[in-house]
Amino acid sequence: MERDKGRIRMHWSDTIADKLIKKNPDKEEFVCAAGISPSGSIHIGNFRDIATSLFVVRALERKGKKARLLFSWDEYDRLRKVPVNVEKATDGFEKYIGYSYVDIPNPFDSEEKSYAEYFEREFEHAIDKFGIQLDYRHQAEMYRSGKYRDYILTALDKRGEIFDILDSFRTQAAEEGERENYYPVSIYCPRCHRDTTKIIGYDDTTKVANYVCKCGYEGDFNFNTDTDCKLAWKVDWPMRWAYEQVDFEPGGKDHAAPNGSYDTSRVIAKKIFGIDAPVFQGYEFIGIKGTTGKMSGSSGLNLTPDTLLKVYQPEILLWLYARVEPNKAFDLCFDEGILRQYFEFDKQYNQYIGGEANDHVKSIMESCLLTDRPIKTVPMSLLVQLGSVVDFNVSLLETVFEKIGQPYKYADFKERLQLAQYWLENCSPENVNRLVPHRNWEVYEALSDEEKQEIKDLHDYLQRESYTLDELNTKLYDIPKRIFGEDNPNLKKYQGAFFKEVYRLLLNKEKGPRLYLFLYAIDKERYIHLLDFTNEKTEEEMVPLSELNKKVEPEEKKVTYGEPDPVSPVQDVIDLDKFDAIDLRVCKVLKCQEIRKSHSCYKLTLFDGLKERTIVSSLKAYYTPEQLIGKKIIVIANLKPARITGVTSEGMLLAATNNACGCQVIFVDDIVPEGTRLH
Repeated sequence: MERDKGRIRMHWSDTIADKLIKKNPDKEEFVCAAGISPSGSIHIGNFRDIATSLFVVRALERKGKKARLLFSWDEYDRLRKVPVNVEKATDGFEKYIGYSYVDIPNPFDSEEKSYAEYFEREFEHAIDKFGIQLDYRHQAEMYRSGKYRDYILTALDKRGEIFDILDSFRTQAAEEGERENYYPVSIYCPRCHRDTTKIIGYDDTTKVANYVCKCGYEGDFNFNTDTDCKLAWKVDWPMRWAYEQVDFEPGGKDHAAPNGSYDTSRVIAKKIFGIDAPVFQGYEFIGIKGTTGKMSGSSGLNLTPDTLLKVYQPEILLWLYARVEPNKAFDLCFDEGILRQYFEFDKQYNQYIGGEANDHVKSIMESCLLTDRPIKTVPMSLLVQLGSVVDFNVSLLETVFEKIGQPYKYADFKERLQLAQYWLENCSPENVNRLVPHRNWEVYEALSDEEKQEIKDLHDYLQRESYTLDELNTKLYDIPKRIFGEDNPNLKKYQGAFFKEVYRLLLNKEKGPRLYLFLYAIDKERYIHLLDFTNEKTEEEMVPLSELNKKVEPEEKKVTYGEPDPVSPVQDVIDLDKFDAIDLRVCKVLKCQEIRKSHSCYKLTLFDGLKERTIVSSLKAYYTPEQLIGKKIIVIANLKPARITGVTSEGMLLAATNNACGCQVIFVDDIVPEGTRLH
């Protein structure tokens, strides 16, 4: 706890723990639950589900209670869409849509037997690095073993009551006969393995259902003996609360919304399964600041916990979640904000280790420090700034730290050095500090005579003098004073310009590490020649550095156009009803991907205001993906789906095609919302 303006500020996890203990003071072991569907690589945003329950477990343990973190793999859910990295790995995976994840083959060349197992292991491998202990439940095994049979039968017996509960949360009135034909369970088809079945008859006495599948299969299902079925989500969730005796479970803000999943499931829990719903905590989603560079580019890496561990230490990731209340958003930083996050963590950690932390900081640290290993708080900013200058050479970096009075050894900064290097090179390459290969005459020749004298004075001082770090810092400010006068009203401006000139001559950029640290720490023999312009240009120096550093821009797509096509006569007249039958609506382009073995087509993923849809269009010769992503276009949304180059296309975009202009997509102003129909 922390006193905040006269109030005692308690960590949010302690508040929840107190509520759980008050609700059930005699319970021997509290169960805090979390669950994720292995639909693909688990995003770091989903990790908040685990982190929130984890911190409540830790708070209960601080209060002397026994608690465990129950984690459900919702691998018995159906595949709804194919993730990007799976699309890249294999063709035709759309055929598994409707299968449970556990029944889909592994799309990658690895030892895991199924789709579910691949993504589960990927995530569990990352969880091990945090030191988090999870009590795993695999829902396919739970259902197929018959452990939920009694609950499924209860749900079937009370299906009318369940329908009434669900209906009470809907705004749309139920259709005639809907209640009589409602069943809270889906059966997986033994022929096509999908959940595209419909129960057409059920005997309450024998518990046998007759069902048909979209694939044409028809059969009987005995709920007393058969197990290849699954309860609907809003029934499945409270059923598991009852089975596992869950005390606490968080959920995303979509579940937490009024009349959302939790509100509905809470009523089902009480009226159908006879239990009180667990304490619930909604949480906000996670923001991303800065570019992820290679992390989300052509490499196809997702923002999984394992990916985040390439730039964050495990404890710092947990600390980011622990210090913010679940219903508040925060950002994971790939820009320079990450250096601030490391600084703030180090400050709180050192307070905690030194016994100077208040109770609030203590509870944050006790939540995120899951192992006893000590953390060496070597400043991340120094590792980034100085590491790149010495090419992350360990012995040189040890020498640098020794020279600036911070004698860190490799054992102290080993872990953070790898993180700093990865972040710098993959997320912030513009901040890499590399000495230029030769003197930067282009910069030097643009200087005034006074500015050239400043550079000469600095060179002479560095070459002739022995100096301390403080003396060097003083000298850097004194040089402009001597040249321009100590009483010059623009002295600060001249000092700032001098620093920029030195950075440009040494690094070919206007800023870099703190200049006095940089000049003092790095062996002067590596850079002093870059400040000496007394000798003529070498042949190598004839080419300006700006020319060497120019990026090679990709060639623009070149299309040869010809004479305009003959103007076609106007088509037969149609009435307004016929036009209105065409569903023209505004869609936003979310993704644009090349299609293997297609020379002309892109696969476009669109948002049509209701859901995502895929269309295939032959635009490759006219547009790059970057020219399409984020744009709004017009699509015929009710066109019959068709297979094009192996991909199901759910519509057609509007474009003007003419020999004089090729194919030109009709774009819509960004002010028009997705889903807007054209009339």
